[in-house]
Amino acid sequence: MEFNLDLVIHSLPLLLLGAGVTIKITVLSVAVGVVIGLFVGIARISSFRPIRFLAAVYVDFFRGTPLLVQIFLIYFAIPVITGQRMDPFMAAILACGVNSGAYVAEIFRAGIQSIDAGQMEAGRSLGMTWGQTMRYIIVPQAFKRVIPPLGNEFIALLKDSSLVSVIGFEELTRRGQLIIARTYGALEIWFCVAIIYLAMTLTISRFVAYLEKRYKIDDRN
Repeated sequence: MEFNLDLVIHSLPLLLLGAGVTIKITVLSVAVGVVIGLFVGIARISSFRPIRFLAAVYVDFFRGTPLLVQIFLIYFAIPVITGQRMDPFMAAILACGVNSGAYVAEIFRAGIQSIDAGQMEAGRSLGMTWGQTMRYIIVPQAFKRVIPPLGNEFIALLKDSSLVSVIGFEELTRRGQLIIARTYGALEIWFCVAIIYLAMTLTISRFVAYLEKRYKIDDRN
């Protein structure tokens, strides 16, 4: 079997379009996940037991079940409940977003709990409420500490987003499958898909390392 370079060159523009869709899904899903995760992470350390319990149930469910199953549940269950057909793009964002939120919640919880308890006491002694102390003192410090694990979550979700191909959404992996079905060039296309994923993950890793280094420099200044 010979490696067909012409097939790679011809297919590359379509695969790059799929990569753009993959990045879009990942960015939007992580944005949803960060918003959910921040509030759920704070709820996880709340002194109000019912809120803490509900947050724990959310985290345990979405961390304890496969993302693939969650995609199917959202894509097929919501139309049954609402009677409206679920758009594959919205289903992909929602499924990946709520899944990411469970992991981000634990990241934020650990980051917040890593801040010295004296910071909260100092804020309260200045007349701030608990919420104001969290917003202006605790969370900004915790956010700097959670940049590396948030970067890892972004990379993990970038790769896991390939699972949305099961509902027919044409991101990078699905584009590769469609090209293979037409050309039978499995070796060439999967190799190209792997290289594109590698390029994206390495770029994100370098960007996260840059942010981590920059925030450390700012702290020293």
